[in-house]
Amino acid sequence: MDRVIDIVLPAIPQTLVMVIASTIISLLIGLPLGIILTTTRPGGLTESTKVYSILDGIINILRSFPFVILMIVVFPLSRLIVGKSYGTAAMIIPLSVSAAPFVARLMEGYFIQVDSGIIEAAKSMGSSKREIIFKVLIPEAMPMIVTGITMTIINVIGYSAMAGVMGGGGLGDVANRYGYQRNEPLILWSAVIVIIILVQIVQFVGNLLTKKIDKRK
Repeated sequence: MDRVIDIVLPAIPQTLVMVIASTIISLLIGLPLGIILTTTRPGGLTESTKVYSILDGIINILRSFPFVILMIVVFPLSRLIVGKSYGTAAMIIPLSVSAAPFVARLMEGYFIQVDSGIIEAAKSMGSSKREIIFKVLIPEAMPMIVTGITMTIINVIGYSAMAGVMGGGGLGDVANRYGYQRNEPLILWSAVIVIIILVQIVQFVGNLLTKKIDKRK
């Protein structure tokens, strides 16, 4: 049991670093992209077919890549930014690149569900486009945004396990290197259980926050 603790415990912070950093970066990229997609789409606040088509195409292409292949494609970018293509820090780059289009598409879907009547009311009161986005669109969609962030974190946790197998460290690396390659099932299942616990905690907190800020309830 001491061996399990000695091997699995140090891997948890590595996984958390990958997940937290990648989620923050993907939100910083994906949320603005979601806003741009929503406002430039047909009928949007700043309708632009050209901008929407380009962004829509790029996001669709990036979302079409299986994560393992995307990691290999993005390795040169990791090497350019971090100085190497392996390790926890290097894996944050492909994780972020993979999650950002997912976030952008989620946010677009949430924003277009906001009642158009509320937006029209804001327009009639003389609100600027910026005010409509930050004082109407985002606040009204906030419960759904929290749900989307929860889904993103859970997805990134799963991707981080695959990144670990590819040299990223963390629980995925432990499960592969010790649990599979060295045939130590206790370490394998310990890593799996920790991942399951992390997902359950994220889901619980996400549900709690969503219920708390949902004005409809």
